Amino acid sequence: MNETMQVDIKGMHCSACSTRIEKIISKMDGVLKVNVNLATEKGRIIFDPNLTSKLLILNRIKKMGYGAIVSRNSQYSIEIKQKEMIVLTWKFIMSAILSIPLTWTMLTHLGITSEVIPNIFYDPWFQFALATPVQFIIALPFYEGAWSAIKNKSANMDVLVVISTSAAYFYSHYLTFNSTSPFELHYETSVLIITFVLLGKVMETKTKRKTMDSIQKLNQLQVKTALKFVEGKEYETYIHQIVPGDILLVKPGERIPIDGQVVEGSSAVNESMLTGEGIPVEKNIGNTVYSGTINENGVLKIKATKRESDTILSSIIAIVEEAQISKPPIQHIADKFTSIFVPIIIVIAIATFFLWYLYLEPGQVGVSIEKMIAVLIISCPCALGLATPTSIMVGSGKAAQLGILFKEGKMIELLSKNHLIVLDKTGTITKGEPAVTDIFIKDFEEQQFLRLIGAIEKKTIHPIATAIVKEVEKKVGVIPDVTNVSTMPGHGIKAIIDQKEIIIANPAYFHKHTTIKINDVDNKINTLEQQGKTVVLVSLDKQICGIVAVADEIKESSKEAITRLKNMGHSVMMLSGDNITSAKLIGEMTGIEHIQAGVTPEMKAEWIKKYQKQGKKVIMVGDGINDAPALTVANVGMAIGSGSDIAVDSGDVTLLNGDLNKIADAITISKKTMRNVKQNFLWAFIYNMTSIPLAITGVLPPWFASATMAFSSVSVVFNSLRLKNIQLK
Repeated sequence: MNETMQVDIKGMHCSACSTRIEKIISKMDGVLKVNVNLATEKGRIIFDPNLTSKLLILNRIKKMGYGAIVSRNSQYSIEIKQKEMIVLTWKFIMSAILSIPLTWTMLTHLGITSEVIPNIFYDPWFQFALATPVQFIIALPFYEGAWSAIKNKSANMDVLVVISTSAAYFYSHYLTFNSTSPFELHYETSVLIITFVLLGKVMETKTKRKTMDSIQKLNQLQVKTALKFVEGKEYETYIHQIVPGDILLVKPGERIPIDGQVVEGSSAVNESMLTGEGIPVEKNIGNTVYSGTINENGVLKIKATKRESDTILSSIIAIVEEAQISKPPIQHIADKFTSIFVPIIIVIAIATFFLWYLYLEPGQVGVSIEKMIAVLIISCPCALGLATPTSIMVGSGKAAQLGILFKEGKMIELLSKNHLIVLDKTGTITKGEPAVTDIFIKDFEEQQFLRLIGAIEKKTIHPIATAIVKEVEKKVGVIPDVTNVSTMPGHGIKAIIDQKEIIIANPAYFHKHTTIKINDVDNKINTLEQQGKTVVLVSLDKQICGIVAVADEIKESSKEAITRLKNMGHSVMMLSGDNITSAKLIGEMTGIEHIQAGVTPEMKAEWIKKYQKQGKKVIMVGDGINDAPALTVANVGMAIGSGSDIAVDSGDVTLLNGDLNKIADAITISKKTMRNVKQNFLWAFIYNMTSIPLAITGVLPPWFASATMAFSSVSVVFNSLRLKNIQLK
């Protein structure tokens, strides 16, 4: 049995880092799959515990020069990142303060400012004293990262920063100790590069934290403590200590602490975090409540049915994190590019040095080093590495807030490429809950008739019986109890009351198994069945005394959603196990022309394979156990979250509240996210392709190249954040 490990990874600076970790860890015995996300600083590793272990994998990552620990939870990771942010900010502040005198001197040399500066600022030893702590204390992590990369025969952003700043620093150091004119020193170059790189990291980290808003908001729904009710007394306890069977007290205004069942009290509960619906749901004894939802008014006692790690909310958080870590196919293009990009840039930088030293300004070492440094810094592939993961993070987070869960990041890309949408009928287009639509009573008092059928149907749990009981309870209240009831599988139910036989069954039963005449109600039966309704006849003492029609009602959103999908250019069809009459009626009412009825679960999967062989990419939407094979076979399976657990597990995307408009919303988010990724890629490539020639020709000085590089990374993240304001309709 394979295991999956989530890892928090520290010390990654560009996509070359994440690519290198994936490449090396994937070569370990027993490691089956590795995904490392630069933006979230997390990794997901699937491995065979018989061939390797978590400790061996973590130690291998550490040996590469990165920090690695098993992820506890997303809130813990956020707290760690906040502490790291404080340290990073202070490093930038100290570096900026130490760079001020050097920058002032540089601007005076360039004639940008004519202000008088203290003579000490020109002193090589003073400049040396300012630059040294920046180079070897503040910038120490860059040296550590570069050394680790070189040991592992690769190159990353750290290598570029270290080569460029070290060249400027040690050249200036050589001149200082040889008493050369201070006008030739380049201490300000190394210090400003480090300062701007740190500024970029501070800004990038702050903006990246905004891309994690969805995870933070979900974490805020998780309460840390709950009131446990034991032998009439209340005790405050931590959520992780709660086990199934514990009784908890939830007061008005509080969040439900754990998934459970109401055992005492009644209240309205706001479940908008799960369903997106703002109207509170009434909860009474026996009803299920979910972690993170809000108890609006009454006091509830609930019996825990799940542990903290197994709640619906925990599952949602895990799915969102998984989507943000995993990579869409388009990211692998960037990974391949960056794996060879840094070595190529180093070669170009060396060539630039000799171009200037031998031809453009012969013998000018300082000038040649300066041009080489500009090439090294401007070429850092940070923006390219952030292009995909930041967009995926924001896009999947936005979807989660709307009740759309992508199980993997790649599904965001795949969903945008599908055109045929196949819908199951029952529970997907329809509510999946039969309801009484018509009641006809013949020669019987209404209240007595309703109590009679309600009392009998209460003895069975068939969905049609449940619908009848629910309708009767609304109209007459308390239902009396009866005995001598027997079921007739596939047909109905009968009972003996006051020596009289009462039968509640479908028309086929009366035709085949009784002598009771139903000719006078045949027209009514035909009319109801043509409307797609299920007909139940009621007989008392061998005389038909009533008809009850039951139908699975269409969801209010279905017609609008299907029209919306068709307007978006998608083909929509229905695959249903129901009879053709019912399926066609639903199709007519919702605008679906392409219908296949009477299909088994296996046939659904075969139909999808048939369309795939025709070159079509298929989205399958379903909610039941019978939809699981089709969901698995489809290019993208979308499971209705209100459906069975098997269907949800089989789906690639989960729609939490069953509203079919979420299909169009998911596709829209998918398309706009991928468009955002391509915009990021375009910007990153244009930035590199235009900046490198400018650096080679000397147009960009090193300090400006450093600032531009920082801006490029931040601009990619800001562009990704625009996805938070997606317009869906």
